[in-house]
Amino acid sequence: MDLKEKPVEQKYLFRGKIINLRTDRALAPDGCEVYREVVEHPGGVGIALEDEEGKFFFVTQYRYAQEGVFTEYPAGKKEPGEDPLETAKREIIEETGYEGKDFVYLGKMVPTPAYVTEVLDMYYARQGEYKGQHLDEDEKINLSKMTLEEVTEKIVRGEITDAKTITMTFLIREYKERHHEEN
Repeated sequence: MDLKEKPVEQKYLFRGKIINLRTDRALAPDGCEVYREVVEHPGGVGIALEDEEGKFFFVTQYRYAQEGVFTEYPAGKKEPGEDPLETAKREIIEETGYEGKDFVYLGKMVPTPAYVTEVLDMYYARQGEYKGQHLDEDEKINLSKMTLEEVTEKIVRGEITDAKTITMTFLIREYKERHHEEN
C-alpha cells in the first residue's frame, strides 16, 4: 500500500535562525486531506572522538528546551550547503579543540520523524592535533571523557538520555566488535 502523503499547501508561521515552522495541508493516499505541522531544521552531525587511551570526549551543557543539563557527544548544525564530513571536522575542533582523524561514517539518525526534518549524520574519529577550542558566543560547555563501558552504564542507568549519544554508543560498540573480528 502506498503511504506517501502529497503536499497541497504550505504556510510558514515562523522563520528563525535555527528552525522554520510551517503548517501543511496534504492529501493522504486515500484522498483524505490531512493537516501537518513541520519544523524545518538544516540537520547536523554528531562526532564520537576517541583519544589514544580509548576514552571519548563528551560535552555537558544546559539544554534550554528541556530545562536540564545533558551529557552528549560533541555535535553541531550544518551550514547551508555544507558537506556533513566538513561539518564534523569543523565542529569537533570548535567544541573540543582537537582535530579528528580517520573519520568513520556511522550512518544517519532521524531524531523526530513525525514533525521535524532534521537528519543527523554520525561519525567516529580518532583524536588528532590540538588546535584550540572555538565555542560559539552563546555556547557554555564542560568537557569530559569516558570509556564506552562508562557511557553505556550511564545510558542504562538513565543518566544519559540524549538520542544521538545512545545511538552512537550502540553503533560504535558494534563497529568496534565487527572491526575487531575482521583483524
